[in-house]
Amino acid sequence: MGHELTIEPLGEVITVEDGQTILDACLRAGIWLPHACGHGLCGTCKVEVVEGAVDHAEASPFALMDFERAGGKTLACTARLLEDVVIEAEVDEDPDQRRIPVADYSATVASIADLTHDVKGIRLALDGAIAFQAGQYINLHIPTVAGTRAFSIANPPHEGTHVDLQIRRVPGGRGTAFVHDTLKVGDRVRFSGPYGRFFVRRSRGGPLLFLAGGTGVSSPRSMILDLLAEGWSAPITLIHGVRTERDLYDRDLFEELARRHANFRYVPALSAEPEGSGWGGARGFVHEVAEHLFEGRFEGQSAYLCGPPPMIEAAIGALMRGRLFEKHIFTERFLTASDGAEKKSPVFRGI
Repeated sequence: MGHELTIEPLGEVITVEDGQTILDACLRAGIWLPHACGHGLCGTCKVEVVEGAVDHAEASPFALMDFERAGGKTLACTARLLEDVVIEAEVDEDPDQRRIPVADYSATVASIADLTHDVKGIRLALDGAIAFQAGQYINLHIPTVAGTRAFSIANPPHEGTHVDLQIRRVPGGRGTAFVHDTLKVGDRVRFSGPYGRFFVRRSRGGPLLFLAGGTGVSSPRSMILDLLAEGWSAPITLIHGVRTERDLYDRDLFEELARRHANFRYVPALSAEPEGSGWGGARGFVHEVAEHLFEGRFEGQSAYLCGPPPMIEAAIGALMRGRLFEKHIFTERFLTASDGAEKKSPVFRGI
């Protein structure tokens, strides 16, 4: 049967099914609420219950303290409605965000490719089609783990009949082990999506700087392919950081894009390539290469950062030293299941 949920200050009313969380119901209605871990651990999705009662379920006592519960706070990612409820939430609407409800999809594994020694390229052919914004991700159901695993969509939105994923084997990770060792062409899979607010703020215009670490290049790949297909004319720079040359992939694609589009610059950066290997490109961490390319000054850029938390934190520091500040920096942190509720920078509110 479910109950009605009113979301203020939007004034929108949706139905939340029995057992469904507030966050899931909102996302499936196309209403974005701030969130991060999705498991009641980080507190990002904290909302105020103005009227009605909820079951806090598995919310961590550290993410939602006793005095907060008593004061009417709850975590949208764990809370279930016990009756009709009104919540007050921090809904930061963005003019560049499309309202796309989260939905469930079924697909067939169409191809599996070895992109590197530890990264697989997976193409999922959908039974129907998916609408998404470049930069968003899906939650893939994996039979060997509880729950789902999040993977960014690597293809552009105009290719909506399939979803491309780039999945690195995480040491000790049961989910990625299944993908690398068990998943095969022809298998049927399920996923939900699209999720996330990592998308290009096109209305701002101006030059774009993409900083990616490892498989964090998946989202920028989708975004850049989308931008160039639609004729974006401002400068675009992609710096893709990996450890060694054997960890680098999609190099041919990006070099071809750079040849075809005068406004696109591609810079692969290796942080641990052995000296004398013959590598003639950039060396160092992503933020170091960016500082060198831009001579330490980033004014006028809009920066999109995607990768592991240490890379994100280092890049934010470099950009801020170079006079680029929060409103021009957008982030997507790649977390593994073992990362848990990773703390974000105390001086920066990520997306």
